Amino acid sequence: MNAAKATSGTANATPMKDSGERIAAGHVRVRITVAFDGTNYFGWQWQPADVSVQQKIEEALAKIFPSRPRVSGCSRTDTGVHGQALVAHFDVPKVALRMPPRKLVLATNAHLPEDIRVLAAARAKPNFHARFSARGKQYRYFVWNHPAHSPLLRHQSWQVTRPLNLPAMRAAAAQLVGKHDFLAFSATPGYARRHTVRHVTRCVVQRSGCLLTFILEADGFLYKMCRGIVGTLVQVGLGRFKPEEVLPMLASRDRRLAGMTAPAHGLVLWKVFYGGPPRDPTPGAAAEELDDLKE
Repeated sequence: MNAAKATSGTANATPMKDSGERIAAGHVRVRITVAFDGTNYFGWQWQPADVSVQQKIEEALAKIFPSRPRVSGCSRTDTGVHGQALVAHFDVPKVALRMPPRKLVLATNAHLPEDIRVLAAARAKPNFHARFSARGKQYRYFVWNHPAHSPLLRHQSWQVTRPLNLPAMRAAAAQLVGKHDFLAFSATPGYARRHTVRHVTRCVVQRSGCLLTFILEADGFLYKMCRGIVGTLVQVGLGRFKPEEVLPMLASRDRRLAGMTAPAHGLVLWKVFYGGPPRDPTPGAAAEELDDLKE
C-alpha cells in the first residue's frame, strides 16, 4: 500500500510544529542530515491526515527519547519531492543523550521505513537552527530525455520524449543567474509574501546520455520556483519559447506568461549551505521566510 495513502497508528495525532524557540536549559541540540524518497509522502512537513517525512522521524525519535523531541527542518518539500541531504535539528535533555552520533544514526534508522534514512548526526551549537542558519540551498532536477523511460529512474525523473535543444536551454538558464524577482516562476502559496526577490547563484543544465540534470542554487526559493524554472527551460528546449524571452518573463511578474510547472517527482533537495550568523527566528522573520520553506 502507498504509505502516503495509508493511515499510521499516530497519523491522527496532533502535529508537532517546527520548534523555532531557543534551546531550553539542560538540553543539547542535535543536528541530523536526512535522505528520503518522497514518492510515498506528502512532503516533509507534518500533515493533519497524511503521512509526512517529519512525522516518521519524530515517531522514530520518540522510541529512543522519552521526551519525544520535535524536529525542525531546513525546508519543507512538496508532495513527491525527494531529499538527498535535508538538514534538521532537535533538542533533548543532556542526560538523555548518552549514545555517540554513530549509534544515534543506527538507532534512529532502525525505527524508520526503508525510504527514509538519517545519514549523519552531531551535536550542534546552541544557536544553530536548521532553518534560520541556512544561507542557501541547492536543488537538482532530473529529466530523462528518451521515448522509453528508464525503469530505474521512473520515480526520480521527469520523462520528456521529444528531443531537447541543450544549447538553447543553457542560454536561457544563464539569464536566470543573479538577483531577480521570481514571482513569474512561482505558484501562489496561499499566504501573503513580503517580497519575491531571490538571488540565484547557479543555474546550469548538464547532460549525460539521456539524463539531464538541472542544478539550481540560491539564497532561497519561492513556492514551486524550481519547478517553474525547469518547466520553462524544458519548453525552451522544445522550441515553445526562445531563450531571449526569459528576461521579459521575469519582468512581467505574471505566472501566466512563463512556462509550465515541472512534475514534483524529478526534484531533489540536494544540499543546504551554512555559514555566518543565524537569522533571527522572530515572528516577523518567520513570516517572511515562509516563502523559502516549500518547493
